Parts: sequence; structure tokens; C-alpha cells
Amino acid sequence: MSLNQSEQMVFEYVQGHAEERQHWQEKVRQIVRVARDPHVAASSVEAELWRYYRERAGVVREFKQAVAQDGSKRVSLRSLAEYWIRVWCVPKPRSRPPQPGAGEGVML
Repeated sequence: MSLNQSEQMVFEYVQGHAEERQHWQEKVRQIVRVARDPHVAASSVEAELWRYYRERAGVVREFKQAVAQDGSKRVSLRSLAEYWIRVWCVPKPRSRPPQPGAGEGVML
């Protein structure tokens, strides 16, 4: 997976701060639990990440510098949202339709 510069900055910041990582793990898990659709969950996590990015830009040097350099235009954080969903959430089991002949012995 490839993250853009903004996603990489958020990822490294959160990984470097245990309390932030724990907060985001719980937030992502909660969003996934509530969402009925994986695309909706990813969009919701991305929206939360954007709010977080903007908030951090007011107080964290690296974020301030990024905004000063790139401006305050909206950047995509979707890949990071999808990545965190994959690594922090237990996938919902898919129900498979029964296979014809499943459970029957093979006759020779």
C-alpha cells in the first residue's frame, strides 16, 4: 500500500504516540461496528482523519509546516483509513452458500 505524504505524516504521528494510537484504534473500530457498509466506514474514518489533520495543524509543528507548504486544501486520507480498517478490525465473516454435494463422501 502506498500512502501520500499527508497520510504518511498522520500515520507516523499516531504510531509515535501511544495514546493517539489507542484513541484511533477505538475510533476506527467503533465506526466499523456502526457502519453497515465497508465503503461507508472508510468514508467516515477518512472524514474523522481530515478533522484530526486540521486540528493537529493548529498545534503540531509537522502539521503546521505541511499546511504552510501545501495550503489548507483538502487532501485524501482514504488509503490510511482503509489500511487502519484492515489492520485494526476483525473482518466480518462472509456467509457462503452451501456447495452442492458438500459433506457427501466421494464414491469410487
